[in-house]
This record gives sequence, C-alpha cells and structure tokens, in this order.
Amino acid sequence: MDVKAKLAEIVGSSNVSDAPEDLVAFSRDYSLCPPRMPSYVVRPKNTEEVQKIIRLANEIKMPVVPSSSGIHFNGATIPLQSGIMLDLRRMNRTLEIDERNRKVRIEPGVTWGQLQSELEKHHLRALIPLLPHPLKSALTSHLEREPILIPKMEYSDPMMATEVIWPNGKYFRTGTAVVPGYGTTAISDGVNPAGPGLDWWRLFQGAQGTMGVMTWTAAKVEYLPEVSKIFFLPFDQIENSIEPMYRIQRRMIGHECFLLNKLNLAAILAEKAPQDVEDLMVSLPEWTLIIVLGGGRRHPEVKLEYEEEALREIIAEFPVTRILTALPGVPQAEKKLPEMLRRPWPEDRTYWKFAYRGSCQDLFFLTTLEKVPGFMEVLKQALGAYGIRDTGFYIQPIEYGRICHFECDIYYDGSAPRDVEIVGDFYAEVVKRLLDHGAFFSRPYGIIADLVYSRAAGYTIALKKLKKLLDPNNILSPGRLCF
Repeated sequence: MDVKAKLAEIVGSSNVSDAPEDLVAFSRDYSLCPPRMPSYVVRPKNTEEVQKIIRLANEIKMPVVPSSSGIHFNGATIPLQSGIMLDLRRMNRTLEIDERNRKVRIEPGVTWGQLQSELEKHHLRALIPLLPHPLKSALTSHLEREPILIPKMEYSDPMMATEVIWPNGKYFRTGTAVVPGYGTTAISDGVNPAGPGLDWWRLFQGAQGTMGVMTWTAAKVEYLPEVSKIFFLPFDQIENSIEPMYRIQRRMIGHECFLLNKLNLAAILAEKAPQDVEDLMVSLPEWTLIIVLGGGRRHPEVKLEYEEEALREIIAEFPVTRILTALPGVPQAEKKLPEMLRRPWPEDRTYWKFAYRGSCQDLFFLTTLEKVPGFMEVLKQALGAYGIRDTGFYIQPIEYGRICHFECDIYYDGSAPRDVEIVGDFYAEVVKRLLDHGAFFSRPYGIIADLVYSRAAGYTIALKKLKKLLDPNNILSPGRLCF
C-alpha cells in the first residue's frame, strides 16, 4: 500500500492530497526562505488522527512538518526535506472557556479572529500580540512566544496545561492536565503549567515543530475592560523614551504599553495605503509611546483616575515629554485604537504590514530598554549602507520592562527581484552585527538559527541529545534549529 493510501485510511481520502496546487500552497510563505515542496498534505481532525500519522511517519521514516495557521511569515513550516505537511487547521475547536479562572482551551487551528469572537460572548479578551493577521493560529503565537501588548509579569507566558504528541508517537500532557479525567470528571482546572513532575511545557516553545505536535493548550485570558483611556507620548528621539517607559512599567500603570516609530503607526492607522501612510507620516511624531489604561469589573473609573494621576506625575519629571489624548492629523484615533489593539487585523482589509509596499520582512530579538538606542544605531548604519529607507520599528516592554521585544519591519516590493535581493543581503549581514552587539534571538529562524547555534556549542549539544531521545528517527521538522 502506498503512503497516500495509508494516510487516507487515517483521515479519509478527502483529507489527503498530493495535487500540485495543494503542495505549492505549503511550499512558500511570506519570508525570504526559498520554497520547498512537501510530498503530501494531510488534514487530521483530532488528537487520535495526529498520533496515528506520527506513528506511520516513524514506520516509513518520512518527515512531518506541523502547520496550524493559514499564513506564515518566518519559513518555519516550509518542508526542508519534503515529506508530510500536517495541516492542523481542521482542529479548530474552542474546547473550554473558564471565566472564573480566566482560561481558554483551544486546538491549534483556532485563529485569533475566531478566538476573540468566542471570548467576547463571555466579556473576555485574548492576550494578543500587536494586530496579528486574522488567519494566524493563537496557539502557534503562544508557542512562538510572540510578545503580547500587556507587559504585566503574569501575562508574559500565557500558556498553561497542554496536550502533545511526541515525535515518537506517544501521547503526553503537561501541567495539571496530567490528572486522569481532566476536562471531564477530574476537579483539576489545568491552570498550573508546571506540576506535577518536570516542567516540560517550555520545551515546545520556540521549537518550530521539532519537539512535538501540540493538539491543544490552555491559555490565560483576561476580562474586557469596562472603560478605557488611551494616551500618546510623542518623542523626537528614541533615547528620550527609555526612562519614561521604565518608570511607567515600575509603577505598573495601564494595560497596553508599546513604542512605535511614525511609519509603523501610520501603516496601522491608514485607511488607504500607500498614500494615507505617507500623508500621516507628515503629521505624526518620530516616535509615539502608546499607553492604554483599562478599568475592570470593580470600580473601573476609580482605577483610571489614580493610574492617570500616577502617569502624569511621572511625565512631569521629564520636561521634554508631553501627554496627548489625541493624535495630530488622525481624527478619532483615541477612540479607534483601544478597540483595534484587542482584536486581530480585520479580515476585509489588506494586512497592515503588506498594505504599504506589498511585502514586509521582520527582524526581531530581545534586549533591555537601555540598549535600544545602541541597536538603533547599528541598524541605521546597515540600512543606510543598503539604501533601505522604508523601515518601521516596534518596541514592546515585557515583564514590567525587565526586557523588551525589539522589532525592525522592512517594507519592500516583493514582486521586484532587486528589492528582494537587497533585503535578503541586508538581513544576512545585519544579523551578524546585531549578534556581535548582544542581541538575543529567542526565536531563531532560517539563517539566524545557524548563526545562533554555532555560538552556543554546549546548548546545541544538549538539545541534539534530547532530540535524539525524543525523536530517534528525526521525523519532526528536520533541518530546523540545530536539527
């Protein structure tokens, strides 16, 4: 019996394909990675089918690449060694919404758009990154540690209990979901991600599908604010924004808090691109720190009042800093943005990173806030050398400003071969410079992975030993990371 027939026995013939048009769809994404074709696309509907597919792959020694989203940006799901593309989008159920414990349990195919629509019925909100694509899997975002807009310590790791199929086909649960009868008869609520036993769940974060296939996760959610108020702090130079950000985070003021340069802010606010983007940049500050205060279910107006007072006390210590309640040249931005930031990008509009030039390449890493100006200089020098001008920047404090997510968004014309070549050359060169200056790439994709793991010999050896133990046939996403 051939492979396609064996896969059809597991998921049904309608959910297996080797048609060229289906394979091509999974051979490329919006990254700079070269395309590679899978051999088959298979679409399971539940954990049992995933387990059977993984076991079959081990028997026939064929690679498996899991994919949950309808869109990809970093090349992590391109099948480097062909094989089976495990398309998990049919597994798109919201299994549980626990309002009391502020928890939701979701399968990998649940998108941000789907999740937030379900949560709003319970007056809850997802812990969401900056305006994610509506087709992006929420589970994948959490697995990849995409930074959420709320820098509070308790939200930095939204994942709790999980269910996983190991690369050898064995079934596993982490945290308090290991209790027999979890989700049906057991009293365990699944909110503890660590115990009992070893803290396994972090093994799957940032692993790009190499360490297991997660079939559901329990994730933290939060109540929707009863009232909100947004503030804009404009800065001419990024250096002037660092200490105010530190002070605000130390006082634990507000919910959403992040810094954008004028190109990224214009791309988000523009109704029509590219003309509206260019028009908005004329009136917007070079940098804008955005802070949203939110009042919950108990005395929301009182909370907003004392948080606003604390914010104004901090900013009064910085004479060059102003507090705005509206953006110049952008009518109603103060009303639109708080709602926008709690949802994914609208499905009926071109994604904000694509609307300006057609394509966007992200370059991101972790650092501390005081080092941000130094990294800006490194990037500006490299951008100038390659003649790249259309760049957005996004700085997201994490864990009350203990660290931050630093993101450079390079806007370019993906249909112009010369533009693609320039961006690719710049990307390869600047990553080396950033590493030399201490950038920490916690999610190393593509060429970044090669550079990162070559500089961490001991860590790489330990990972390879663990991979060999869990995946002796190296079937899950071979070629990724250091595998």
